[in-house]
Amino acid sequence: MRASLIQIAVDEGESVAERRQRVAALVREQAGSDLVVLPELWTTGAFAYEEFGPEAEPLEGPTYEVMAKAASDAGVWLHAGSIPERDPDGPLYNTSLVFSPSGELAAAYRKIHRFGFDKGEAVLMGAGRDLVTVRLPGTTLGVATCYDLRFPELFRSLVDAGAETLVIPAGWPERRRAHWTLLAQARAVENQAFVLACGTAGTHAGVPQAGHSIVVDPWGEVLAEAGAGEEVLTVDFDPAKVAATREQFPALKDRMLGLEPPRR
Repeated sequence: MRASLIQIAVDEGESVAERRQRVAALVREQAGSDLVVLPELWTTGAFAYEEFGPEAEPLEGPTYEVMAKAASDAGVWLHAGSIPERDPDGPLYNTSLVFSPSGELAAAYRKIHRFGFDKGEAVLMGAGRDLVTVRLPGTTLGVATCYDLRFPELFRSLVDAGAETLVIPAGWPERRRAHWTLLAQARAVENQAFVLACGTAGTHAGVPQAGHSIVVDPWGEVLAEAGAGEEVLTVDFDPAKVAATREQFPALKDRMLGLEPPRR
C-alpha cells in the first residue's frame, strides 16, 4: 500500500478558500497513492481559536465538497484531516472526514479529547463520543486526532474494533515535538499497528508547528519522517506485517486488564 501524508503549511496571508483549492490540487497530484492524509484543522490553523467560529462549516460544507471531488479525481482514499464543524443542533466539533476513491463520505470522526486545559479548543468545541474505523482494501483504519495521541486507551479500543493502521492528523506544536515522535512510536509498538501521523507546518496564531509527519511500523521502526516545512511524505508499506507481527510476538493475547470487569 502507498500512503502520502501532505504536511500543509498554514499561511495567515492565504484565505481559507484559496487554501482549499491549493490543497485539492496537492491531493490530485497523489493519484498513484492508495491513501492520502491531511493534517488537523488545516483550513484555519489548529491554534487559531478566534477563527473556529467564523470559519466553522456544516459537515457537508465547502471543504467536504472540494475534498470529495479531489478524492474522486485522484482515485484515492482520502483522510481529509479535520475541520471546525458547526452542528446546527449543537456546538462546534473538530471533525475529521474520510472519503472513498469515488468521493463518497466513508466516515466522519469528532475528536474525543480536546486540547486546551479549560481554554481554547477545550471550551470552544464539543467532545465526540464514537470510535471510528474504516475498512480499506487490505487494512482497517483507526481514526484519531492530535491530542488523542496522548490517550492509549482510545487506541487499544480502536484495535479491539479491528484497526490495523492508526491514522492521526494533527496540529502539533514545535515545543513538544519530542513527545510527538515518542508517542507515535509508542502507539505503534503497544498496538502492533502501523501509525500514520500527519502534522502541519508553518505557524498557527503565533504557535510554530512541529511538522515531522511520521510513519511507524508495528515494531516501532520509523519508515519515513518529514522535515519541518511543507512537503509530501510518501511511503510504501505492507499491511500484512500487522498480522505477522501479532503472530510472531503475540503480546495482545496476553492482556489481563480491560477485557472483563475486575473481581471484587
